[in-house]
Amino acid sequence: MKKGGDETTKKFAEQIISASEKGASLTKGILAFTRKQVINPQVVDLNGLIERTEKILMRLISEDIELNTNLTDRALNVNIDEVQIDQILMNLATNARDAMLNGGKITISTSLYEINGEFIRAYGYGKPGSYAMINFADTGVGMDEETRKKIFEPFFTTKGLGKGTGLGLSISYGIIKQHNGFINVFSEPGNGTEFKIYLPLTTQEAKERKPIEVITTVSGSETLLFVEENSIVRETTRVILEEYGYKVIEAVDGEDAVQKFNENKDNIKLIISDMIMPKKSGKEVYEEIKKISPDIKVIFVSGYTADQIKTKDISEDGISLLFKPITPNKLLKKVREVIDSPNNPKFGLKA
Repeated sequence: MKKGGDETTKKFAEQIISASEKGASLTKGILAFTRKQVINPQVVDLNGLIERTEKILMRLISEDIELNTNLTDRALNVNIDEVQIDQILMNLATNARDAMLNGGKITISTSLYEINGEFIRAYGYGKPGSYAMINFADTGVGMDEETRKKIFEPFFTTKGLGKGTGLGLSISYGIIKQHNGFINVFSEPGNGTEFKIYLPLTTQEAKERKPIEVITTVSGSETLLFVEENSIVRETTRVILEEYGYKVIEAVDGEDAVQKFNENKDNIKLIISDMIMPKKSGKEVYEEIKKISPDIKVIFVSGYTADQIKTKDISEDGISLLFKPITPNKLLKKVREVIDSPNNPKFGLKA
């Protein structure tokens, strides 16, 4: 962690931690959506949300991609689940990054938009009223008409095998509908992609945000293996761990985790692994790696509830299970605690 102690460093850390806490909530948010549970809305200024998310978006994209924001001067108060809207922005950013392998530009702008009868007749959807509009544009490869028509369908993806679930945009679409909003997309091959998101304005005042607690005493320099299927959760968690000095090796599934460990077994001090993953579960990964390195330490996390996974074998082995979302503060403290604990591979992280 940068330890300058000045306000610029502190503000940067606050933005990283704030956005990372939202990223860590992704799996639980998706589960809530698929079970059609009630969202947790609160009144926020949409411009403020984007400003707080900008730093984490910059870390999610490549260094050769420019990120610009053009936010309206007026407040855009909306009644939203901030975590879920933030997930949408991170998903759009990672998709844009993947469409600009040779670099490019992302522009996020906001404005006040009035949906009227003319809009509804032109697009075939909408409800008259005042909306906050997010315009998210990239200069990537774009897409043809056939692809554009399918991008909100579940499991549709243009990415290679193992590089995308095809759920990101369909979940984003569902979240926006839950907020009584609308989304459309404009794109042509070679001319980039532009998403427009419309969220109903509210006359209520935005709530004052609590200051973010910044940790400065739990940094480290060890190498960690972080195993997580979801790219947004994986990348945002990597960002916060790297900000506090750790070296992070990422794995996208169980088989990838075993391979990455074999390639780096002399350096990895701790495994942080999702519990339920494709190809091999977290428990199977741990059992296989333990044959290579019996003293390896592990932290299991899961986005599923206790009644959705089998916890009996884990508890019998003395390995505790942490249920997502996990805040960066708690993760950083426990990572340090596990690494500094006696050499016991069965030292886990309690919820």
